[in-house]
Parts: sequence; structure tokens; C-alpha cells
Amino acid sequence: MLSIRPCSLPDGALLSAYRANGAYTDCFAADVVGAVSHEQFVTAFYTTFVFKLERRILQWAVSKSSTDAEAKQLAAGSIDEFAAWHVEQRCSNQLLQSDFQGRTRSWLMVAPITMDNRAGTRLYFGSAVVPIKNRKTGKATMAPAFRALLGFHKIYSVVLLHAAKTRLNALRASEGNKNGGS
Repeated sequence: MLSIRPCSLPDGALLSAYRANGAYTDCFAADVVGAVSHEQFVTAFYTTFVFKLERRILQWAVSKSSTDAEAKQLAAGSIDEFAAWHVEQRCSNQLLQSDFQGRTRSWLMVAPITMDNRAGTRLYFGSAVVPIKNRKTGKATMAPAFRALLGFHKIYSVVLLHAAKTRLNALRASEGNKNGGS
């Protein structure tokens, strides 16, 4: 998991608007050798063992179910609702989703890079937490529960991105073995 690192939001990140408006935002990155499409990354991210556990929790806690097939449809752009999220914005290399309560955002992006004179892909995962307005003061603040869980959130973000990177590498190795063994 040491290959996952916190970083600044890249130029053009759809999540940047939330940072500009005072929301908490974070960004984590991982590099992989070879070209990875945004569709491949989104599919891998939402079909990891780790994220499947989150999907089960969402099904139990808020009656928001999802399947691997729906994850693939989300990645392909053919659906805009997935588990507890809906697509807020998407483009060819990014996906920005909002949770069903409008309090958090989840963002995925891919960018081509060069690694040791070879093609590679930088995988980005980030979140935004929208502050809530205090009814008494009128000021926007972070919910106490979020502040209490921030450390866990950061660790979980690293675990999620690491799981997606591992899944992508395994799928690509499996495809290479199939193609090489034909």
C-alpha cells in the first residue's frame, strides 16, 4: 500500500469545485504500467472485495443495493445511479458522484503518464465532504462525526485505491496469460 500516496488535485479535476467552495477534499494516486481506460478503472474499483463489503453495508444500512454488472454499466456510462450514489458529472477520464443525501462526493480519474520510458497510467481517487450549515450561527462547518472519522476515511481511501490497483494488475495479467497462451 506504500505505492498509494496523497497528492494535490490535478488540473481540471472535477472535484476542484468543491475545494474552491470550502469543502473538505482529498486526493490519492497510484501509478500502473500500461494504458488503463477510465472504464477499466471504475469497473475494477467498484468490484474489488473491499468495495463489495461496502456495498453490502449500504444494502443493509440504507437499502441501497448494487451488483458487479451495475458497476460495469456505471463505468461504461450506461447508468447514472449506483448503490448510494448518482453521477453528478462525468467526462472521458473522470467520474464525480454524489451520495444520495448530497453530503459527500466520490471522484475517480485516470491520466496517462510515462514510467521508466514506458506508457503508464495514474489512477486518482478522491472525496469531498460538503460542510453543513449550522442553524444557530449560519456558518458552514464539518459535522463532528466526519471529523471523528477522518483518520479512518484516509486509511480506507488508501485501501480502496490499493485494492483497485491490485485488481487491475491481476485482470491485466490474466488477460496477458490468455493472449500469450493462445
